Amino acid sequence: MSKEMLEAFDVLEKTKGIKKDVIVEAMKAALAAAYKKNYGQAENVEIDFNDRTGDFKVMSIKTVVDEVQDPRVEVSLEDATAINRAYEVGDTIKFEVTPKNFGRTAAATAKQVVMQRLREAENAHIVNEYSQYEDELVTGTVERTDNRFVYVTIGNVEAVMDIKRDTIPGEHYNPQDKVRVLVTKVGADGKGAQIRVSRTAPDVVKRLFEQEVPEIYDGTVEIMSIAREAGERTKIAVKSNDANIDPVGTCVGPRGTRVQNVVNELGGENIDIVQYEEDPSDYIANALNPAEVIAVQFEDEDDEKKAFVIVPDYQLSLAIGKKGQNVRLAARLTGFKIDIRPESEVEFVDESDEEDDTEADESAEAASFESEAADGDVEVEDADDAEAADDEAEDEE
Repeated sequence: MSKEMLEAFDVLEKTKGIKKDVIVEAMKAALAAAYKKNYGQAENVEIDFNDRTGDFKVMSIKTVVDEVQDPRVEVSLEDATAINRAYEVGDTIKFEVTPKNFGRTAAATAKQVVMQRLREAENAHIVNEYSQYEDELVTGTVERTDNRFVYVTIGNVEAVMDIKRDTIPGEHYNPQDKVRVLVTKVGADGKGAQIRVSRTAPDVVKRLFEQEVPEIYDGTVEIMSIAREAGERTKIAVKSNDANIDPVGTCVGPRGTRVQNVVNELGGENIDIVQYEEDPSDYIANALNPAEVIAVQFEDEDDEKKAFVIVPDYQLSLAIGKKGQNVRLAARLTGFKIDIRPESEVEFVDESDEEDDTEADESAEAASFESEAADGDVEVEDADDAEAADDEAEDEE
């Protein structure tokens, strides 16, 4: 090793962001492993590094004992005191055992282990640096594409975007294109550090609105839920924490500029902004916008929240949407399973009329009962007396 090695360490630290200490520790582990493999596996060794000259020394560590059983790891008290009279049984002594020629095998082993440690250190550095961007929107540069991924450079690292799952249908990605993506995962596996990004995640819409609408960024207007089918349509529910601010109008912006900027960024994707309501009926009615809703009824079905929504016949197709998209997104947005029914298939009952009919039926039954009692020439005060009277009449007969 030499000063050239120290210079190489400095270059790696500047270009890869890997600290010199990490590289030195990797080199020590590599040289120790190579020595044990080629010069005695049982020997206890450590590597000393001179950070001024760049030299590494292999040091054999031996324990002072009365009687030597294994000369590779033990030294007699007599030999130890010959070196220094202060040594006692149980002390450890370091002996330099650096071979004159490590050999090609040792050098190859050292290089392999060093490269592995360097990759691990670099991966850890990438994860530490980019984990702060997880769930955030960043701008990257398209480098290339293959059958599975679009490769996007973010800063000085390469991220991957799954073509089937994370790209918007119809979008094309050419080398050197600038693209705004959401960082969905930062981690490391057996293949190294991995950063995954997406254009289809619902939070892409959320982050875009945070950038376009100051009231969302500062918390005055809150995004409560998002349901998205990327490239086609998104529904977003918002509420205001200030009674004087209209959440929907705020997100739409003057002449629709705010929402239009988001639509343009997403390649023309339709965006429905609806007002969140605490009342589930009102919330579901808003979520089915632009369809008109007459009534909403609820029932629990196997721990699943289910809503029956009644709409005018002429609004049925609008409420369902193309290929069921409108009701599907509304269900995701609200968390309810929604069953839409046209007005013509539903029988409405006026509750006041129902109560009147019930009272009339009860009066008629009472009148009939009193008439029957009079015909039997028996005075009836209540139902039990009537039963007794019937039994008495039968006995007389």
